[in-house]
Amino acid sequence: MYGNPAGVNASPLIKSWLVSAKNYIEVTKPRSVFLLVFTALGTMFLAAAEYGLSMPVFTKSLLAITFACSGVNAVSCYVDRDIDAIMERTKHRPIPSGRITPPVKALVWGLAQFFVALAIAYSLNLASFFCIILGMLGYVGIYSLWFKRISAWNIILGGFSGGLPALFGWTAVTGKMETLPILISLLVVLWIPNHIWNLAIFYRNDYRKVGVPMLPVVCDVKRTLLYILLTVVAMFALSIAIYITGGMGNIYLVTAIVCGLAVTAGNLYLFFMPEHKNAWFLYKLSSPYLFLLFLGMMLDRYL
Repeated sequence: MYGNPAGVNASPLIKSWLVSAKNYIEVTKPRSVFLLVFTALGTMFLAAAEYGLSMPVFTKSLLAITFACSGVNAVSCYVDRDIDAIMERTKHRPIPSGRITPPVKALVWGLAQFFVALAIAYSLNLASFFCIILGMLGYVGIYSLWFKRISAWNIILGGFSGGLPALFGWTAVTGKMETLPILISLLVVLWIPNHIWNLAIFYRNDYRKVGVPMLPVVCDVKRTLLYILLTVVAMFALSIAIYITGGMGNIYLVTAIVCGLAVTAGNLYLFFMPEHKNAWFLYKLSSPYLFLLFLGMMLDRYL
């Protein structure tokens, strides 16, 4: 009859919490997290086929790499908050748009996840623990805080962190580093220029406005496209080398050839037709390439 006075504000309060949760998830760049975690899953599956994998180890490994990637991304968003507020591509992110304020909340959120990831990885083995540490040092320390704003080769110098989730996936299962996961990790590193530099070509003026010397900003676009093409060819060749070295089957080989030819042909076309819309298309194509290649690895082992 009288109702519940507290219930009057329950719905707006829940809505506020959901919006806040969405903002804190968004600052971790979930699409990036998904792709990086998927590369870790790929090498975990490869290692499991050879060494076996218990459910507790699988669960802890998945949690560790998810928290690590999520935390590192949140910290990098905090580091880049000044330039993100100016760039058209990033000004609507949670920190520059004021949806997370003060910004230090995002830093605390990211560091908390990172330390949870460290603790879980330590419970697995030391190799996994150091992969997580190197990921933070590489992406935040070397790339975001150091080379991103001073060197045109920033993604090359700091890009090794992109391959660490794949290396982590193997070490989480085996506790050791071997040739195959190192090659797979290197493949991800070679994938990064195609992904980032094509994006930087499309947003060239954005990066120039904030003084970030991405290669397409300080270098002739044609030369940048040549460098991209060279890394794509190297990536394609390495994907075939992984087939030979890792004893992969026909599912992986067909996936590597079809996807590799598609990305190589696309970047070759971009080299001769250097238009912004083509660079954007190749940027969009790069993520499905990596996803399909790692999916091919897993299907190859289990089918």
